Amino acid sequence: MNQHILTPSQARKIILHAAGLSKRAQFGKGPEAVYKLIDHLGFIQIDTNYVVERAHHHTIASRVPDYKPEWLEDLQEDGRIFEFFISDAGYMPMHDFRFSLPVKESFSVNGKPLTQAEGSLMKKILDRIEREGPLTVKDFDNDRQEASSGWWDWRPSKIALERLYMEGQLMCTRNKDFHKLYDLPINIIPTDIETTMPTPEEFARHIILRTLQALGIAYVKEIAWRARRVKDHLVKQELQKLVAEGEICQVTVEGLKSAPLYMLSGYKNKKIGLSDEAFILSPFDVLNVFRHRLRDFFNFDYQIECFVPEPKRKYGYFSLPILIGDTFVARMDSKADRKQRTLIIHNLHFEPVKLSELMLDKLTDAIKAFAGFNQCRDIVIKKSNSKKYVKAIKDGLS
Repeated sequence: MNQHILTPSQARKIILHAAGLSKRAQFGKGPEAVYKLIDHLGFIQIDTNYVVERAHHHTIASRVPDYKPEWLEDLQEDGRIFEFFISDAGYMPMHDFRFSLPVKESFSVNGKPLTQAEGSLMKKILDRIEREGPLTVKDFDNDRQEASSGWWDWRPSKIALERLYMEGQLMCTRNKDFHKLYDLPINIIPTDIETTMPTPEEFARHIILRTLQALGIAYVKEIAWRARRVKDHLVKQELQKLVAEGEICQVTVEGLKSAPLYMLSGYKNKKIGLSDEAFILSPFDVLNVFRHRLRDFFNFDYQIECFVPEPKRKYGYFSLPILIGDTFVARMDSKADRKQRTLIIHNLHFEPVKLSELMLDKLTDAIKAFAGFNQCRDIVIKKSNSKKYVKAIKDGLS
């Protein structure tokens, strides 16, 4: 068995390096750093919540200090990245396009059978986009026959557009209001991009290697997450082959009794240093999406509470984890009041970790930068569980 033993500290370093959080600007600065980051992670999750800047922009800004949101739009316009729903909606490097095809085929084969009316509507939509170019759902008449029953109760044209998108007959970009612009794939995919369907073995290996590159160390269930929409995928089988071939090794972390863990063999002898910078992270950051990983490796129990009923929330509606080195030191429930240009911190909750003066300075700098990123001039802290730490931060902000 190709197995490697790690201390908890070594495991955290590998995970943070893989996530692009070992130091500020791990991938450099400027527009090209944004592409390098997306190409490394393979997937940056999109979320529409706008309490603070949207998750995809937030994830990038955490790692590319001078980031400007229009750089992401430029990469999509240049055909270097594309949007699709693999495990969740996200941006991916365009050269990975062919590995979205098994998921699209799965949506097509396993989707609900079309009625004659639905099939006719989808054909009409395709014909119209072919004639007129990219369109949003608002460009189609409101064809709802009954009153909406709430979220996800889409009208027929929206359902048709999304089905065409999920099945790969349409792709999308975004307009300035972040609404989807649906278009034909031929108008979005560069001519030099390979579009052949991968074999099941190729697809599984792609998922495994891409996931481990982004997560550093992972359980099988996390590795298989991005493939879960493809029935009878071969992730488990190909994972064992990659271990036998030496490209991946099985990992044991001292003191952690768990299911088998895996990492890329290249990390065996890699020396990783961590900076002392503070990172304010999105709830949808690649580091945070698997709650059990945060508990297992960082002893940090985190849950995004916008999905939790208000009476049961402990830390706030949109609480952001804050990392310094390899330790989660706080969580910050905040809202960007864009009209008043004020970052409102409803709750700055500190973990039971002793913070040095330097750490508080780094955290203060991170809060300032986060406010600027959210186009806010002023910062208001309304609540905290540490008067001492908040006073030091407020002194640093003044």
